[in-house]
Amino acid sequence: MKVGCFALVAPFSPLEHQLEHISALGFKYADVTDNHPGGLLGREFGFSATASLDDNPRDLNDMFARHGLTVTSVCAHANLLDASAPSRYGNAEVSKAVRLAAGMKVRDVITTEGEPKTDWGRGLTRDEQVFVIAEKLYEPVRLAEAMGVKLLLEPHGPVTGTIEGLGAVLDRLGHPDTVGVNLDTGNSWLAGTDPVEMAKVFRSRIWHVHWKDMPRDWSDKRGTIFGCGMAIIPLGAGVVDIKGVYDVVKNSPAEHSTLEIAGDDNVLRSHEFLKELGVS
Repeated sequence: MKVGCFALVAPFSPLEHQLEHISALGFKYADVTDNHPGGLLGREFGFSATASLDDNPRDLNDMFARHGLTVTSVCAHANLLDASAPSRYGNAEVSKAVRLAAGMKVRDVITTEGEPKTDWGRGLTRDEQVFVIAEKLYEPVRLAEAMGVKLLLEPHGPVTGTIEGLGAVLDRLGHPDTVGVNLDTGNSWLAGTDPVEMAKVFRSRIWHVHWKDMPRDWSDKRGTIFGCGMAIIPLGAGVVDIKGVYDVVKNSPAEHSTLEIAGDDNVLRSHEFLKELGVS
């Protein structure tokens, strides 16, 4: 399993600078992390590290290649529990991410449901949650299958953060050769799940891994928030059993994994920690 870095390592700077920074840290792999449909003021004026879902795929590949980096995934983390709205990253954006990945010849698109932000979304029953997630991903899954892309569900919400909920969505979506899992070690722990147990249950469907460790003083947050964008400590310094997860996922179909960790020193220490476990 190879290790890359997420492309949000330097605040208030464009994507090209993120990639330059990642390369300088010694990495060969990175993902398309933040992205948006159409144009964005912040990108035009150099303070947003985001790609457009409408970019020419070749231009993005060339940008990564200029810094000696290979793209391993396109992130498409969405709001799938609140009602659809033009202002929400949802079904249409996930479909665009699939098209972008296909054009870049990148296999994995990673999505999730997120935490609902409206009373309507927070009021859904479990069965309704599973239904609306699956309904919004039905067409992106069909598109992914047609374009040779894998759509991976990440634990980063009240449904996917649990073994029962993630399994229910996978069952409802079907297409097991197209739909898989991006195991996030920190998010699953935050949701109140044992990341090692989640890895064991879904081992054969795990095609990518996001590495995070969580500090002990976050224990009281478990089950109240269901994910975070990045860890603030290096791997091995917190309460997540990273070695236990690796012992499972090293025998999964995952070819690539990504560090989602803030701070250069934390990133480098985490990379060394994984190397000691046997990750390349």
